[in-house]
Amino acid sequence: MTTDDGRALLSRWMPAVFVLIWATGFIVARYGMPYAPPFTFLLYRYLLSILCFGVWIAIARVRWPQTGIEWLHLGMTGVLMHAGYLGGVWAAVKGGMGSGLSSLIVGIQPVLTAIWLSAIGGAASRVSGRQWLGLLLGFAGLVLVVWRKLTQGQAGDHVTAANLSWAVFALFCITAGTLYQKRFVKPCDVRTANTVQLLAAALVTLPLALLEPEAFQWNLQSAGAMAWSVLGLTLGGSSLLYLLIQRGAAASVTSLMYLVPPTTAAMAWLLFGEPITLTTVIGIAITALGVSLVVRPAAASSGGR
Repeated sequence: MTTDDGRALLSRWMPAVFVLIWATGFIVARYGMPYAPPFTFLLYRYLLSILCFGVWIAIARVRWPQTGIEWLHLGMTGVLMHAGYLGGVWAAVKGGMGSGLSSLIVGIQPVLTAIWLSAIGGAASRVSGRQWLGLLLGFAGLVLVVWRKLTQGQAGDHVTAANLSWAVFALFCITAGTLYQKRFVKPCDVRTANTVQLLAAALVTLPLALLEPEAFQWNLQSAGAMAWSVLGLTLGGSSLLYLLIQRGAAASVTSLMYLVPPTTAAMAWLLFGEPITLTTVIGIAITALGVSLVVRPAAASSGGR
């Protein structure tokens, strides 16, 4: 296999690997949330990730961004996509919102992205009729996937103005962050880019963590959740998301988020024995169909280059 073949294979499987890694986010929250306040957990995650990336960068001697404006744009995406999105989701779940509703709210992201792209116009950003159909089908499938959790709920699951605000805040942060990165962040090494983003996220999260009265309880579960958050979700998942945004159309990339709740449902069935109903299976099929309609035009156009 040549180098070009290897790169092509990596690009082909990158979306699937991203979805698998990103779907473990709620699994990690289930393991770690009972023992840690959200912003303190995230602050430790950012700092440990910065340490890991720092060692990797030093060994590889990777070049850092060269201009102040590059640092500024990367820092802004870090505040939005790390501190804002993750902080909002974790604060909402910690505040009592179930994973079903929180994933559904954040799952509106592809539709918001498509609305914005259609509003600004331009041939490069236009969302086609087929993609709109795929986005709506994907959201409908997402509703079916999380329907059981929405209707049955979980022990202590409740919605308040506070946790609903955090979830909506996370939705707007991940949407704005994705669009901002695609528009303003120039392609650069993913390791240094992620490190700059995490530094900005840590600075924003630090004062919020200091205000939390709850102490971090270190045990096997919380340590395991932290280890996977750093190695899997940040070094792996966030890096893949950065690369996907840089390489693909925004609507196509964000549509992959529709596949995260179905994948999480499958993982919860394997790990925790949570039942998968016929409605869930139908929802997964509809979601997959919707995503395929969104990404197909991008795949076809890239193949002709």
